[in-house]
Amino acid sequence: MKAGLLFPHAVQAIQIKRQVRGIAVGSKRRTVTVYAITSVPVHQAGPAELAAWIRGHWTIENRLHWVRDVTYGEDHSQTRTGNAPRAMATLRNLAISALRLTGTDNIAKAIRHLARDAARPLQILGIR
Repeated sequence: MKAGLLFPHAVQAIQIKRQVRGIAVGSKRRTVTVYAITSVPVHQAGPAELAAWIRGHWTIENRLHWVRDVTYGEDHSQTRTGNAPRAMATLRNLAISALRLTGTDNIAKAIRHLARDAARPLQILGIR
């Protein structure tokens, strides 16, 4: 096999080393190395800009997808047919966005607070 055939449009390769730790109490840190390949030439995006793009990706992952997976238990949802999974994801995104617009950082805490009174979510949405 010739070199480069798997990524014919690759222009830059990036090595990223980061420290990670499990979510369990007392988990030890470990170094993880990952690689990224892009077709963006160096004159359009140098190392600093590529690093910023990657950090931006993880910001989205941590602020949205992680909340959907952990707080809302999306991965355990049994809604699997038709358009229902997409509709539920849209409703979760709406709830998260509405809470973020109010300045909420801890979505799980806010959901628990809102669940105590059925009128509270309506107030956030400006319905009541």
